[in-house]
Amino acid sequence: MFDLTGKTAVVTGGTSGIGLGIAKGFVRAGARVALVGRDESRGRAALESLGSKGAGLYVQADITDHDQCLRVIQEAEAHFGSVNILVNNAGMNIRRNVEEYTQAQWYQIIDTNLSSAFYCAQAVRDAFVRANGGKILNIGSMLSLFGTTYAAGYAASKGGIVQLGRALAVEWAGLNVQVNTLLPGWIETELTAEAKLLFPDLEAGILSRTPQARWGRPDDLAGIAVALCSRECDFITGVAIPVDGGYSVQG
Repeated sequence: MFDLTGKTAVVTGGTSGIGLGIAKGFVRAGARVALVGRDESRGRAALESLGSKGAGLYVQADITDHDQCLRVIQEAEAHFGSVNILVNNAGMNIRRNVEEYTQAQWYQIIDTNLSSAFYCAQAVRDAFVRANGGKILNIGSMLSLFGTTYAAGYAASKGGIVQLGRALAVEWAGLNVQVNTLLPGWIETELTAEAKLLFPDLEAGILSRTPQARWGRPDDLAGIAVALCSRECDFITGVAIPVDGGYSVQG
């Protein structure tokens, strides 16, 4: 069960953090993975860390550009022969009060976190048709569920990614495409490391609210990602699943 042998996954933001953790899980399950990112040196290091020669490909791209998203899918399909899985993981944040955001900052967040997922979905559709189906896994956030300060743009984008996933799940069901969203809790990544520096009390607050009493690690998302992208989960689509150590259910 949960075997991805012969499948090819494209993972945006796949050169570090959650994206790389999921990519490593895919490789362990037998898949081939195209890692997408902007920094070539980081991409090469991430590719090396997959630990399986021939199973990985690095594609340098800015996925806020529709044409570059199409190129990513074309390169992955040409290299591996098919594309069966898309993980929309690329994300960023700019922490400001609402009144302090510039228009450019707002669109930078929305374009990176939400528009890129839409563009990549558009780009991969024909590859899925050629493969007789596919899986899209979007990466949301606890801020897909909750509000907070200093994150209006990020929260809007992560709420939007859940609804985008639901819309795609309905529209593309006839193509044998399943679309689901993971909602990570507080995971040890570069993004959350910045938050710890800005908010000294954050660490203690997260630990006290999380029943598992620890922060998550990127590889904590690998198991559910592999499961949802396998044929055993073909009847699961349009859902948003917290992977948060119980953070979202703690009263």
